Amino acid sequence: MSETLEALQRRLGHRFADPALLRAALTHRSFGADHNERLEFLGDAVLGLAVSSLLYERLGRSDEGDLSRVRAHLVRQESLYRIALALQLPDSVRLSEGEARSGGARRPSILADALEALVGAVYLDAGFESAQAVVRRLFEPVLAQGDLQASAKDPKTELQEWLQARRLPVPAYAIVETRGQAHRQEFVVRCTVAALQVERVGEGASRRAAEQQAAQAMLAHLKSMHP
Repeated sequence: MSETLEALQRRLGHRFADPALLRAALTHRSFGADHNERLEFLGDAVLGLAVSSLLYERLGRSDEGDLSRVRAHLVRQESLYRIALALQLPDSVRLSEGEARSGGARRPSILADALEALVGAVYLDAGFESAQAVVRRLFEPVLAQGDLQASAKDPKTELQEWLQARRLPVPAYAIVETRGQAHRQEFVVRCTVAALQVERVGEGASRRAAEQQAAQAMLAHLKSMHP
C-alpha cells in the first residue's frame, strides 16, 4: 500500500484488514466501475446512527427537535467537506484525468461523499463499534467548538433574521447552473441581497443544499463587513 494511504489510515485511526475497501471508498465514479457510491450509501446510514448516538450522550437536556437540527448540521456537506480536508482526502481520492483537471479533488460534494464512503468501508471492514470510534475521532474537534445548538441554526434562517434585525429585505435565491447527469446533479445557486448590492454563490447536491451554502457564504461576508 502506498505511503499516502498508510498516512490516511493513521489519521483515520483505523487500519484496514481489507485494503480493497479503502481503495473503493476513495474511488470516484469517473475513475472506474469499482467506485464508492454503494459505500457512500451505507456510510450515510452508519454516520447518521453514530452521530445520533454521540449527540444523545452529549446533549442530555435536548429534545428531539434540537437533536435533529444539530445532527443535520454535523452531517451536512459543508461539515463533512471540512473534515475531509482535515483528513487530507484530496491527496487520496481517485478521479479520472478530466475530473482531476476540473478541480474534482477539492470539490465539496466529491470529498463529502468520499468521507461517507470511508465510514461505510470501516463498518464493513470491522463492524459498527470501529466505525463509531472513527466517527467520534473525526467529529471531536467539531464537538469541542462550543454551543452546538446555537451553531446548528439553518444558515438561510440565520441570514433572514440578520437582515430583518437591520430592517433589510429578505435575500433572493436563483439557480445559476446545473451540472451532471439527472441521477447525480450538482446545483449552483446565487444568493442576492439587493439592498446591499451583494451576491454570493453556493453549490450542492440539491437546490436546498446549494441555497444553504450560498446563505452561509453571504452571512460570513456580511458579518465580516458589519460585525
